[in-house]
Amino acid sequence: MTGGEIGSAVQLACLLEASASKPGNVTPGRRFRDISYEDFLASAAAIGPAFTRAGERSLGATILEAIQATRRWTRGNTNLGIILLAAPLARAAAVGGPLHEGVRRELEASTVEDAVLAYEAIRLASPGGLGSAAEADVRERPTVTLRHAMQLSAHRDSIAQEWASGFDITFGCGVPALRAALAAGLSWADATVETYLRLLAQVGDTLIARKLGPAAAREVSEEASAVLARGGVRTPEGRARLDAFDRALRDPDNHRNPGTTADLTAAALLVVILEREAPLGCGEDSPTRPIGR
Repeated sequence: MTGGEIGSAVQLACLLEASASKPGNVTPGRRFRDISYEDFLASAAAIGPAFTRAGERSLGATILEAIQATRRWTRGNTNLGIILLAAPLARAAAVGGPLHEGVRRELEASTVEDAVLAYEAIRLASPGGLGSAAEADVRERPTVTLRHAMQLSAHRDSIAQEWASGFDITFGCGVPALRAALAAGLSWADATVETYLRLLAQVGDTLIARKLGPAAAREVSEEASAVLARGGVRTPEGRARLDAFDRALRDPDNHRNPGTTADLTAAALLVVILEREAPLGCGEDSPTRPIGR
C-alpha cells in the first residue's frame, strides 16, 4: 500500500468516526463547550501528510508530527488517542503482510526515542484526565521504550492496553463488530455507532473511569448494553433508547464523554479500510457498503 493511500485511509477513518452520531461525543449536530465538529474535520485533514510518510519514519516521529499538525489547526485535544493507535497500524500497512501481525511487530520494535517523541506529543496535546504515574510519567523524560511505557499504563488506559496487548481490543472486538454491521447492510454511519456501542459495552471507557471512577464507567457500559439489547440503531425502540443515552451522557464539563471508546472505534474503521479487498463503494462485489448510501 502506498503512503498516499495510507494517509487517505487515516483521514477517512477519522472523518467517518467523527461524523457518526455516537452518544456522548461531538457530532455534526452536537458540540462541546470548547470543541466543535469542525475541529475534528480540521484535525482529520491536518494529519494526512504525517501518515503518508509513516512507512519512512519512526513511530514517535509520526506521532509527534501528527500532533504538531493538529495543533496548527485546532486548540483542543481532538485526536491524540487516534494518532497513538493509527501510527503502528500505518507503519504495518506500509510494510505489508497481515496487518495484525505487522502491528505486533511494530510495537515490539518501538524504541526509547519513540517514547521521547511521543511524550512530547502527549504534552503538546494536553489531554484531559491524564493524571500522574509513579514510573515513566509523561512529564519526565522516558528511559524505556514506548511499548514498555504503555505497558506501565495499560491498567488505566485502553489506548495503552492496546499497545501492551498487540491491539487485541481492536482486532478482537472492534473490527469484528464493524464488519458484522456492514455485512448486515448497515450504513457506514450506523455501523460506526453500533461498533462504538459494542466496544463501550464490552470494554468500558477508561477516560470516564479516570474522571469519575470505575463505578461510573460500569454504569455507562451497562447502558450501552441495554441500548444494544433493544436493537440499537437497527430498531425504533433502540434508537429511542440511544437518544436518551446520548442526553444522559452530556454535561457542561463532558465528564461522561466516552472519548477512549471513540478512539478505539476509529482504529477499527482504519483496519477495515486498510484491509479492504476492493475500493469502498465499488458496487455489488464490494465487501462493504458504499459510503453515504
